[in-house]
Amino acid sequence: METAGGIAETFRNVTFLVTGSTGFLGKILVEKLLRSCNVKNIAILVRSKKGLDPSQRVADIYKQALFERLRNEKPDFMDNIKVIHGNIEEESLGLSTADRNWIMENVNFVFHCAATIKFNEALELATKINIQGTNNLLTLASQMKNLKGFVHVSTAYSHCPRNEIREQYYPTPVSAKELKNMMRTDDLSESKILENWPNTYTFTKAITENMISTNENHLPISIFRPSIIGCTKSEPEPGWLENMNGPTGILTGAMVGFLRTINIDTDKVTDIIPADYTANALISVMWDTVKRQEDCGYTKYEQPKIYNYVSSADSPLTWNEYIGGITEHYNVSPPLRSMWYGFLVAYTNLWIGMVLKFLLHRIPAAFVDFLLIISGKSPKMLKMYAKTEYMIGLIKLFTTSQWKFDNSNSVKLLSSLSIEDRDQFEFGMVNFDWKSYIKSYYYGIRKHILKEEMSNLDKALSKNWKLYWLHKLCVVLFFYFILQLCWTCIKYICSF
Repeated sequence: METAGGIAETFRNVTFLVTGSTGFLGKILVEKLLRSCNVKNIAILVRSKKGLDPSQRVADIYKQALFERLRNEKPDFMDNIKVIHGNIEEESLGLSTADRNWIMENVNFVFHCAATIKFNEALELATKINIQGTNNLLTLASQMKNLKGFVHVSTAYSHCPRNEIREQYYPTPVSAKELKNMMRTDDLSESKILENWPNTYTFTKAITENMISTNENHLPISIFRPSIIGCTKSEPEPGWLENMNGPTGILTGAMVGFLRTINIDTDKVTDIIPADYTANALISVMWDTVKRQEDCGYTKYEQPKIYNYVSSADSPLTWNEYIGGITEHYNVSPPLRSMWYGFLVAYTNLWIGMVLKFLLHRIPAAFVDFLLIISGKSPKMLKMYAKTEYMIGLIKLFTTSQWKFDNSNSVKLLSSLSIEDRDQFEFGMVNFDWKSYIKSYYYGIRKHILKEEMSNLDKALSKNWKLYWLHKLCVVLFFYFILQLCWTCIKYICSF
């Protein structure tokens, strides 16, 4: 297989293997590859889940709105999709002999997007999926007869205990082999092993990177480190998203009036990158991996290159700017599903946070639970807030801290693209238009997460107006109660 200059030409009539294709980034990656490159096949590794076999899951996924543009432009795109039943947790990926042979004979490029991204995942399972799963795939890749490139998706926060994260490898407390031995001997104290890492996700990603760094199989491989992936900027439509991970969950909770206070340092930078830009950068990294391999001219490949893909280095956005921009659009187009008037009180002092959570979350939740009980229903609000505050606690480090990222490799990659490729696979963040992006983000949440169309705007505005005055009334009553309490205390003290 010969490769030529441009990205689309390089990937013409080739076969990709994509893991994690049912995830957020994986879906956007597959959609972009099918729409912008005349590929031969995209093999997607999919496991059975919730009683659905891989073919059923895939059929449901490709009916989603994300693929509407692709369905219009290339109605027969499913002819280029090959569904392979497999699971990266299994040593042989759970492949049938026929599928394994097909992969070894046909696959040219591998995008490894599969991972568990749960911050509270047990270390044993996170290790099995993120570390051992990657090793299983690397072993298979070493047997592929026509492999031209392999890109592993990590995270920009893999070494978050550091204040500055460059595009290089850093030491970890244990190696992949040492951690595997610990699993076998049950010598597992998570807090001791993790050391300064805040969760098993970033920790196992760091160890996986170091495992890849040795490149024992001499593969043409690169590591891609995206930061916080937000909604799409423009492709296949502005504002597309499907989950409540990271900032999306915070904003959604605030928009409907459920989340009213959170531990955020509003002066810190939030490192959000658009999902479609991320997919474009990922595809470009694969192109650069192929180009490096062709330029090397020798069989033993160098240490895999790392690409930090972040926004803070070129176009920083603070939490204050981000939340403020969302608030502007909330005021003109609130969601109809609101349970209360939307507002968000940020705090950094944990003692103040305890008071705010008690006043703004626990007391209202207890009152609602009381009403549910007397109406013969099961209480749920206190449990919901306990769960929400626990989940928010898991991301506290990322809402109260910021990092200095080096993204030199990503910048050089962008500058090496042709004008045509930059236009078709845009991922540059210099002078990024945050104002229009935040607008897309807000309406994306309204449409895709809250499932609301703009046709309900009049009802939503009317309801929000009522909630606003009810909110003001509660504020007045609260301060009246405080003043009365203070006055009672003063009179009691003066009586002595």
